[in-house]
Amino acid sequence: MKISNKKYSYGSIIIIILIVIALSILFILKNTWNTTNHKTSTPEMASEYVSKVDQTSFYVLEKGQWTKTFIKGVNLGAGKPGAFPGEVAITYDEYYRWLGYISDMNANTIRVYTIQRPQFYNALYDFNQNAVKDGKKPIYVFHGVWINETDIATIDDVYGNNDKILNDMNVTVKDTIDILHGNHYLPVNKGHADGNYTSDVSKYVIGWILGIEWEPSLVVSTNENNPERNHYNGKYLYSVDASPFETFLAEVGDKLIDYEMTTYKMQSPVAFSNWVTTDPLKHPNEPYKNEDLVEVNVEHIKSHDSYKAGMFASYHVYPYYPDTFSYQTDYINFKDAEGKPNPYLAYLEEIKKFHSMPVLISEFGIPASRGKAHENRITGFNQGFIDESTQGDMLLKMMNDIHSANLAGGLVFSWQDEWFKRTWNNNDLDLPDSRPFWLNAQTNEQHFGLLALDPGNEKSISYIDGSFDDWVNETPLYADDQIKLYVKSDEGYVYLMVDAEHYDFNKDTLIIPIDTIKEQGNTSLPQFGSTFSKDADFVVKIHGRADSRVLVDAYYDNYDFRYAVQTSLIESKPSFHHKNTGVFNPILLSLNKSYVVPPLNTVVPFTGYETGLLQYGISNPNNPDFNSLSDFYYNDGKIEMRIPWQLLNVMDPSQKYVIDDMHARGKISKLKVAGFNFGIQHIKSGSTMETKQQPVTMKEYSWKEWDQPTFHERLKPSYYILQKGFQAIN
Repeated sequence: MKISNKKYSYGSIIIIILIVIALSILFILKNTWNTTNHKTSTPEMASEYVSKVDQTSFYVLEKGQWTKTFIKGVNLGAGKPGAFPGEVAITYDEYYRWLGYISDMNANTIRVYTIQRPQFYNALYDFNQNAVKDGKKPIYVFHGVWINETDIATIDDVYGNNDKILNDMNVTVKDTIDILHGNHYLPVNKGHADGNYTSDVSKYVIGWILGIEWEPSLVVSTNENNPERNHYNGKYLYSVDASPFETFLAEVGDKLIDYEMTTYKMQSPVAFSNWVTTDPLKHPNEPYKNEDLVEVNVEHIKSHDSYKAGMFASYHVYPYYPDTFSYQTDYINFKDAEGKPNPYLAYLEEIKKFHSMPVLISEFGIPASRGKAHENRITGFNQGFIDESTQGDMLLKMMNDIHSANLAGGLVFSWQDEWFKRTWNNNDLDLPDSRPFWLNAQTNEQHFGLLALDPGNEKSISYIDGSFDDWVNETPLYADDQIKLYVKSDEGYVYLMVDAEHYDFNKDTLIIPIDTIKEQGNTSLPQFGSTFSKDADFVVKIHGRADSRVLVDAYYDNYDFRYAVQTSLIESKPSFHHKNTGVFNPILLSLNKSYVVPPLNTVVPFTGYETGLLQYGISNPNNPDFNSLSDFYYNDGKIEMRIPWQLLNVMDPSQKYVIDDMHARGKISKLKVAGFNFGIQHIKSGSTMETKQQPVTMKEYSWKEWDQPTFHERLKPSYYILQKGFQAIN
């Protein structure tokens, strides 16, 4: 027995020693894991998180303390000239440089809509690491989870086709979380990001915004097709009195929180993308039924105590869309602190009052474009035809409204201009597959950015400023003893310069006929007794500051063809449907179709505006008198101008495609041309039509095609206005 007891005691000692060693190793490994992954423990919960919300605001964990943070940021798109967003072509260096600009603008946050290539996360990680070393604050990110829009269009039910949209979104959620923790590989998949993701940027994720701007039809179809799926109770989120669509959102959000907690012991605030069209408010004066058809109410989604980071509401709110901002009685009668009508602020205060959680305006913007697509009839905060300085003033006004309404913050749309974008009122006038290869000044969607991406490797080939230095080495296309005409072009414009002797800018008229397509056009301009050596499809008329415009042959007028021939939205004029009538029309863009404003049934007619009217001023951004909308300028007997390609019915200048004969083809289609023919005529004030004139000589100008565009970065005046304004907002 003694021998047996002795052996037992030795064995017990050995076991105890092994247990102690094992526990020590586990303790060391735990601390090593925390240090390696840069996690910061908090006394509030076992899991780790670096941001949270209360009922009104965001808080960020900085040096162990929760800091209340008003969100001031920008949306960062995936597009750049020469590439569609699905090509995810932005480089590491571009991202890193842009993050520097954004930080210098006194912004604290960016938002991306979907998974980017590794270079984005690498640049974000490196930039923030260096910023902290330099004593600066990092840039935080709201990350999105995108939904396949093709599936939405074809299935039109988030539970349809055996829950395909729901299941695909849950897969994307897991991929995105792993990517943000630097722990994923995505194989090559055309139209999507791919690569090896190794940068752990999870500590810079301030929140999630899941989904897109929901089409009302998708919400309605989901609700009608799945009435039984009206309740969800997950580990972190659950629904109360929810619609089937809201239940879908609750499930996606819950699966996101669960996966990140299970895999990485981390959580962040969550929101679901929304916009005015599907908000939970009532808009009794909205003229379009679809814009107030159905609601998505995130107040029907609640959280269990296990979810500490908290939920917030996310809305895209633009000042000109929908028409609620022009007609809703209580909005347009609302006055701000300056005593001015402010329907935008009225909406912000109402949506804030509705919610029990913070409200983030995750998109708001004004496009600094030449073309315009919609108007706010009360404030003039329009969708286009806004210069870059006014863009900045309007953006800052909206951000100050967001702040004064006690919302959680705002994200400007967008950081950079995006050449691939299209607009409803002219998207049939170009070729979808070539949009990223040229800049369309007529498409407002391309010009929301604070960072312009202008044609030219380092600068434009020509600035409208009256100095004419950029024409010194050019050869005139046409010249005689009295006048010279110069022509050149780039990815955005056709540039013209006229050098005329004895020219009185305020009294005389210059006529520049342009022949763009063969076998149609006018041989004369009867108004001035002008005749042309070739059939002119367009005429540029310069007559002082206020009466200068581009005119189009009535037969080649796409506005008349689209709205009088293809549809009956405007009155048809049969004479316009014949060649060589001598009639040139103003060039118009539509702003809205006819609609009725309830409840008084006020009829608003079909509306268009003259986009061919030329704006006088200086387009050189280095000039103190710079105005980005400037088209032409006069100085010392010379005039220079720039004409957007689309004003000349060009569908793709990179491959020389113009709009074909619309009446002969019965539709808008493309035609390849070799070049354009230009002429010039100086008509002196007081000259009479009886004076016999020789036909205006027209000569061909041809340009080189291109496969990849040139472009350079330029911070707009709006950037500097926001830089100063953001600094003042705490």
